[in-house]
Amino acid sequence: MSRDSETIRIIAVDKTTQLAQRLAGLLAKDDIDVLRESSIDRVLERFESDRYDVLIITSAAFKTGEIDGIELLEVIAANSPMTQILFLVEPRDIQTAMSALKAGTYQYAKLPIGDDELQLLVKTAIEKRPLYGTNLFLEAKKHEVKFEKLVGQSQPMQEAYRQIRQAAVTDMPILILGETGTGKDLAAQAIHHQSERRNGPYIVVNLGALPSELIGSELFGHEKGAFTGSLERREGKFEQARDGSIFLDEISTIEEKVQVSLLRLIEQKKFQRLGGKRTISTNARLIAASNQNLPDIVEQGMFRKDLYYRLDVFRIIMPRLRERAGDVILLVDEFIRRYNKTFQKNILGISPECISLLESYEWPGNVRELKNVIQRAVLVCEGEVLLTEHMPPRFKPDKPVRPTVTFEVGTALEEVEREMVARALAAARNNRKRAAELLGISRRALYNKLQKHNIK
Repeated sequence: MSRDSETIRIIAVDKTTQLAQRLAGLLAKDDIDVLRESSIDRVLERFESDRYDVLIITSAAFKTGEIDGIELLEVIAANSPMTQILFLVEPRDIQTAMSALKAGTYQYAKLPIGDDELQLLVKTAIEKRPLYGTNLFLEAKKHEVKFEKLVGQSQPMQEAYRQIRQAAVTDMPILILGETGTGKDLAAQAIHHQSERRNGPYIVVNLGALPSELIGSELFGHEKGAFTGSLERREGKFEQARDGSIFLDEISTIEEKVQVSLLRLIEQKKFQRLGGKRTISTNARLIAASNQNLPDIVEQGMFRKDLYYRLDVFRIIMPRLRERAGDVILLVDEFIRRYNKTFQKNILGISPECISLLESYEWPGNVRELKNVIQRAVLVCEGEVLLTEHMPPRFKPDKPVRPTVTFEVGTALEEVEREMVARALAAARNNRKRAAELLGISRRALYNKLQKHNIK
């Protein structure tokens, strides 16, 4: 029954296995794969790894997800137009079905539904699915080295890129967590640039850098005479953001009074300037970040639980640099290029010994600390290669450091061997005898491997 040679793929989203099992039985004679997902929260992940001709969702699964179901349907309808969406609804949830139809659902049916009706519904959806369109989620590049202004190809960063893309196609509040220096600000900026709001304002507010008594005025604005020194009316950041995005960094630092005002704004999309009576509407998309563990702060009574739950709709955790195997050298190359231009230098690279120092360091300040280290090194370096002597004192080893190489689990043995040989040669400054000693093999064995891997 397929209009092409590809197998028809159906994903059934229900809290139980019953629906998927029924579909598999009813469609057993057709070239159709039926897969199951128990929660709508993982549906986007499914679409990022494969295409689906039909998505079937029950109202029970629709209502119990943490993400907004209507937004999910809108995102899938926009990014995978060839997917037919079917909504199986309990009689009490008819109103939800109406909203689902507006969001891009092809058809809905009331539960319980008989086998013949269910089979006909699915087959009709397959026959009438669009001839054009593709799953745009699959166009995301795999193992990207650079995404917007973020750099890294480690698995934790690939996961961060995936989450940023997911966040960008929704309009829900985003909470970005992570240690200082992990790039939360760059992640927020990437979300804005990847979203449909990219042409609107992008407003950044570092709440931790503002005196507590000025935060309310900064966010919501004030009228003339609202407080001592307010000589004229002033727009707040939410008013400036309008149909764009507003990024509130260090959200955990705001006091209770501002938390209440922010909660009201999120719930009602409206606010008043300090000292004002006129209600102002805002459509700004809220992105918040914290380097503190917000759940712990909530438990300590220092942050409102209701506000936390409104912010924590879609959470992104930026990984620590020490968890990002293989990313240090990529970041070093990026920062060398950047600061070569800034300081008008011509640094060509970095020594293997120096790389070993950087890769074995714990990086408590994360990427920001690494950036500052390379900035200083490029500035003080008079040659073309960064050496250990150009590193800050805390990096100076008491004894020579043997170069190390890090590989992700799953790397092919051929690739590991080639990289080990190449790195040993670099560490030995192309001295074959020394490279063989580092590898623990004979020089003849080394030459065989050089020929095998075409290493000159």
